[in-house]
Amino acid sequence: MPRFSANLSMLFTEVPMIERYAAAAAAGFRAVEVQFPYEHPAEVVRAQLEAHDLTMVLHNLPAGDWAGGERGIACLPDRVDEFRDGVARAIGYARTLGVPQLNCLAGIAPLGADERVLRATLVGNLRFAASELAKAGLGLLIEPINTFDIPGFHVSRTAQALDILDEVGAANAKVQFDCYHAQRMEGELCGTLSRHLARIGHVQIADNPGRHEPGTGEIAHDFLFRHLDAIGYRGWVGCEYKPATTTVAGLGWLDRLTR
Repeated sequence: MPRFSANLSMLFTEVPMIERYAAAAAAGFRAVEVQFPYEHPAEVVRAQLEAHDLTMVLHNLPAGDWAGGERGIACLPDRVDEFRDGVARAIGYARTLGVPQLNCLAGIAPLGADERVLRATLVGNLRFAASELAKAGLGLLIEPINTFDIPGFHVSRTAQALDILDEVGAANAKVQFDCYHAQRMEGELCGTLSRHLARIGHVQIADNPGRHEPGTGEIAHDFLFRHLDAIGYRGWVGCEYKPATTTVAGLGWLDRLTR
C-alpha cells in the first residue's frame, strides 16, 4: 500500500494552517505537504513537524501573487529575477524543514505571448532551479496542470513536461504526476505511470469530477494504489483534494485501506 501524505493546503481547512499539523497527525498521517509554507517562519513550521512527529515531503517554489490569480511565474520572461529570488527562499525553507524536493509551477501563458519565448524562459528558469537545488541536495519537480481548471496554464500534459525536462537536462528534475490533472487532460493513469515511473518524483491524488476524496468520482483508486505497488513506486502519494464535506468525514477511504 502506498504511503500517503496530507496536503495541508487542501485538507483540514476547518482550522487555521498552523493547527493543521496537529489535525493531520491526529487523523493518522505521518507525512504532510504544503503548497506554500511561507506565511509562517520556517522555524515555526519545523516546530509543528517536530511536535507531531511529522515529515514534510514537498512544497512549491513561490508562485507569484496566488491570491491575485497567478499560478506560477516560471514561464514569464519579465519575472526571471523574482523567480530566482524565490528559488533561494524555497531552498532556505526546505533546508529548515527537511523537505527533499520542491515543485515548480510554470504559470499561465499571457494572451498573445510568443510560445517560443515562454518555453525558453521556462527552460532557463528550470535549469537555474535544478542547479541551485542540486547544490543543496534537493530534487526539482514540474507539474502539468489541467487547462479546464486553470485556462492557459503553460504545462498541461505529461508528454509536454517530459519534453521540457529533456531540454533542461538535469538529473535531479522530474515530473510531479497529479492524477486528477492527468485524468482531466489525458486519462490512462496507470499506463502513463508504468511508462514513465523512473521520471516521476511525486504522485498526488484527487477524484474526478469535483477534485474530492477517492471514491467520489470515476477514478478506480483501489486499482491505482495496487498498480503503484506493483510497478515499484516507493514515494509518497499526496492527498491534494477538496473534501466533499469535512476532512475527517471524508477519510473513510483511507481508514478502509489501512485498517
